[in-house]
Amino acid sequence: MRVLVTGGAGFIGSNFIYYMQQKYPDYEIVCLDSLTYAGNLSTLSETLGKSGFEFIKGDITDKANVYRLFKEKNFDIVVNFAAESHVDRSIEDSGIFLSTNILGTQVLMDACRKFNTRRYHQVSTDEVYGDLPLDKIALFFTEDTPIKTSSPYAASKASADLLVLAYYRTYKLPVTISRCSNNYGPYQFPEKLIPLVISRALANETIPVYGRGENVRDWLYVEDHCQAIDLIIHHGKEGEVYNIGGHNEKANIDVVREIIFILGKSESLITYVTDRPGHDMRYAIDPNKIYNDLGWVPSTKFDKGIQKTIHWYLDNREWWDNIISGEYKHYYDKMYLNR
Repeated sequence: MRVLVTGGAGFIGSNFIYYMQQKYPDYEIVCLDSLTYAGNLSTLSETLGKSGFEFIKGDITDKANVYRLFKEKNFDIVVNFAAESHVDRSIEDSGIFLSTNILGTQVLMDACRKFNTRRYHQVSTDEVYGDLPLDKIALFFTEDTPIKTSSPYAASKASADLLVLAYYRTYKLPVTISRCSNNYGPYQFPEKLIPLVISRALANETIPVYGRGENVRDWLYVEDHCQAIDLIIHHGKEGEVYNIGGHNEKANIDVVREIIFILGKSESLITYVTDRPGHDMRYAIDPNKIYNDLGWVPSTKFDKGIQKTIHWYLDNREWWDNIISGEYKHYYDKMYLNR
């Protein structure tokens, strides 16, 4: 079995590669990644050079290069993690989000059509649904919830989802889509909430929290997400959307406080900054469909997952230190200072 993982040098993609290698040692896995700011080749250091794995630097919007790769490798499965994914960055400049997240998806699916790929899987996000009110805790996103995006990033992902479903209906391309809640775990880029809090708390630096930190997210440990995608690409029904949620709803401020407590730091590090434009209040996934159809349930509760995540960052400080000392530092200053 030959599997193409796009965006595999990023957070979720790299975890998926390691998961698949452990579970399916006979699979051949190719990673295609353009190594933009969030792609980090050192993330794949444990597998580079090993048999059954190949890394290729390239952009999913480069049609000629993608077609050459498909012709050479004859992939059975394509899992598309490649995406610009940070909401704040999409608000600053949406152009690259539209190009990568929509046009890149088109290029990949056209290649799948041309070279008869057996399954194309689109990794999406619960942000395509918009948000839910804080005072209606019985409401959840289902696969039938109407799309109602709040940011250019979410709009680009929703557009890609609609394109994927159109390719299924028009061309009968064998596709599946998963929409996940907020992931956390090893190798997450330090601009995201949990690694941001960890790194800044360890350095005794101020920790920025949007608004009053009341926004609620459903947290999904990345390994649980990888297990769900594995089930979908092997057993999911073509043309279907599957929601993947962690059943771990927490307000952002509570996540911040829990990390600070575990690290033995003071809550005086917390500083409240001007809220993000169009900031969604609550995300909450109903994962009953994937449970009923494929038997998947998240196995990692947040209190266990956050402990594992913090320990990973403590044990792999060189990995994120190298990131923070570079371009990310300038981005942090731009986004949070003077707010």
